[in-house]
Amino acid sequence: MVVLGIETSCDETAAAVVSDSGILSDVVYTQTVHEAYRGVVPELAARAHAEKITAVTREALARAGVERPDAICATTGPGLIGALLVGATFARSLALGWGLPFVAVNHLEGHLLSPLLERPAPSFPFLGLVVSGGHTTLYLARALGEYEALASTVDDAAGEAYDKVARALSLGYPGGPLIDRLAATGDASAVTLPRPKLKGSDDLSFSGLKTAVRQRVESGLYRREDVAASFQEAVVDVLMDRVMRAVERTGVTQVALAGGVAANSALRARVVTLPGVTAFVPARSRCTDNGAMIANAGRLRLLAGQRDPLNTPVRPNWPLERL
Repeated sequence: MVVLGIETSCDETAAAVVSDSGILSDVVYTQTVHEAYRGVVPELAARAHAEKITAVTREALARAGVERPDAICATTGPGLIGALLVGATFARSLALGWGLPFVAVNHLEGHLLSPLLERPAPSFPFLGLVVSGGHTTLYLARALGEYEALASTVDDAAGEAYDKVARALSLGYPGGPLIDRLAATGDASAVTLPRPKLKGSDDLSFSGLKTAVRQRVESGLYRREDVAASFQEAVVDVLMDRVMRAVERTGVTQVALAGGVAANSALRARVVTLPGVTAFVPARSRCTDNGAMIANAGRLRLLAGQRDPLNTPVRPNWPLERL
């Protein structure tokens, strides 16, 4: 089965073709219009998607050598409503015009199942740590469509905290790669930062850590590289603590990373050292939003018999646990 997947939930316009043999093509256009604003502007994101979606999709089909796929799927949530509408409407129009099956894909499920595109790949059940600018959740994936959130952020997502700390350090946007590079030259032990923990819960909170960084910056007693290194170490410590708690709680020892922050060098290095854990670290191209993860999730659901009506609405707030 050859599946075209379209992703436009935030600021990447992406399309990919996936088949039984793997990824045939994967085209991603990352919007740069938001850099001046140091954050994603929803209206500009939707407009940029509308301008690029046709060219990106044509390129994905051309690279795959496919004139018409067997089915089409698109992200319909969660995400920015305007951005979602562009991709979902385009995909549904293609499905209608070609008379093909359509599947609405949850963006988070796309991330969670993206490690299945790698070799070696985890098998169910596995723990999936989805860490990005908008989401930070540790899931227990028992089977396709059977997911339990074991720990979630109650405020800032990890990627969002990276962006805010980068802004405090006057580094630019997006903050993740900039802090990652700067941290490599710093001394984490030179700056003491907290490891936030909520009483009686495994949920995560990065707001206090972000505030501690801001207070240190306002004091003037710091080197940017040391603050970046300490902040990054604190984030990774907190995430790995929750992973090990989940391993002990569930007995599941397969752990897969996903999401934009999964490209972080410190996180990637740490997860493979966890005792008793088999870690699955994706290629960096699989971490940021992409069409291949959407095509993969859609293909698995098509094989399970799912077909969605063309009037399926977008859902900007679509929890993975309510598929």
